[in-house]
Amino acid sequence: MQLCTSPELACEVTLQPLERFRLDAAILFSDILTIPDAMGLGLEFVEGEGPQFRNPVRTADDIRQLPVPDPEESLRYVPDAVRLIRRELDGRVPLIGFSGSPWTWATYMVEGRSSREFRKIKGLMYEQPELLHHLLAKLAKSVAVYLEAQIAAGVDAIMVFDTWGGVLSPRQYQQFSLQYAQQALAGLSRERDGQKIPAILFTKGGGQWLETMAAAGYDALGLDWTTEIGTARARVGDRVALQGNLDPQALYAPIPALREEVKLILESYGQGSGHVFNLGHGVWPDVNPDHVGAMIEAVHEFSPAFHRD
Repeated sequence: MQLCTSPELACEVTLQPLERFRLDAAILFSDILTIPDAMGLGLEFVEGEGPQFRNPVRTADDIRQLPVPDPEESLRYVPDAVRLIRRELDGRVPLIGFSGSPWTWATYMVEGRSSREFRKIKGLMYEQPELLHHLLAKLAKSVAVYLEAQIAAGVDAIMVFDTWGGVLSPRQYQQFSLQYAQQALAGLSRERDGQKIPAILFTKGGGQWLETMAAAGYDALGLDWTTEIGTARARVGDRVALQGNLDPQALYAPIPALREEVKLILESYGQGSGHVFNLGHGVWPDVNPDHVGAMIEAVHEFSPAFHRD
């Protein structure tokens, strides 16, 4: 939390990967749960267990009392970090801002912590769906306000992380996740200095809903590693760009095998633009950074053959 709430430290952590690797963009260092924390839930990180809330949301009164935080007040450290990072980058590479999705925020807020069963949030979904819709609508507004502040502060693209959308059924995903990701997007002006700010939607485990997600209004879709990127491209056509999708576990492989995995993804996507090479999720803490570097250099080495136009 100290890293998140100090603009100087957040700037340092954002810039460190650019000093070490040949990356094409910087990603704002923050935490996915900053907004729920600003709503008064009391975020803390427990060693070996991850994020937890001291004041989880459980009742109708809890939901009604939740504020929509003003990013320039209770979350001032985030736009301040964006402004500082943008100044330090001085146009070297674009800066990507991000937010959790309404559904993913709701899972943590109702469960109180990470979950495998999602019993509390799904219990609310089945027992009091209208109450959950009320919570998600408030969170969609919060996402829009939060990302708008990041855009105003200087990010060049935005990304919405729907980490837990994949735990829903197709009907539930549309009703309780994608609908509110669309509402958040609709609440954004998505423009600064006459330039459109691209928006990316990532739903972990959402490969079965690509066509639906491609129609949601986002410019790009992030893919996890369980979806073949060539198949995904065939399904969505040129409606959206695709981001991904190397299995993060591949970073544990010997470097020759890792390079081959990079090449296979590039070959699967094929010729032409519209692909942002990335992992299908985050880097695990004990990964050797030299393997991250080898992956990035492999992308630089192999990708020109697929982008001759």
